[in-house]
Amino acid sequence: MRGEVQAFIRLWQREVDGTLELLRALPGDQYDFRPDRGGRSIGELAWHLAEVDAYVSLGIERREFSFTGKPPHLERPRRIDDLAPGFRIVHDDALARLEGLEDADLDREVRYADGRQWTIRDLLWVKLLLHHVHHRGQLTLLCRLAGGVPPPLFGRRREETPKRQLATS
Repeated sequence: MRGEVQAFIRLWQREVDGTLELLRALPGDQYDFRPDRGGRSIGELAWHLAEVDAYVSLGIERREFSFTGKPPHLERPRRIDDLAPGFRIVHDDALARLEGLEDADLDREVRYADGRQWTIRDLLWVKLLLHHVHHRGQLTLLCRLAGGVPPPLFGRRREETPKRQLATS
């Protein structure tokens, strides 16, 4: 594993560390909190992050996307305290599936679930990493709405930002 694949895995691991921090910061009594009936609950959205890792890595490993049968360890935990440890297990499985990738594999195409051909490069960066960060942003907001304090993933959070004094004229 060299070059771009190695750079991807380093960045992915850093983002996973932030995700684990967020999962540990979720309010423990708010698993079923959802701001609207049509949206996922905190527990469901948190676990979707594990689903992304599992299904995308499995599709890349198999060179096909088939959603028949679940990848290992993908039964959704039913308590906030179980989300981070469960996610870690699923992520480690996903990482193991991708560690054999070489830079030469990145331009190979795989038919995604939507029927379109995607390069492995785009599956890694878009369907795995950016999809993950997108949903983690949503989960950060749900954490706030449910009364939690999310970790400072990309800079200070408001709890650490000095209050600005309003200028009086």
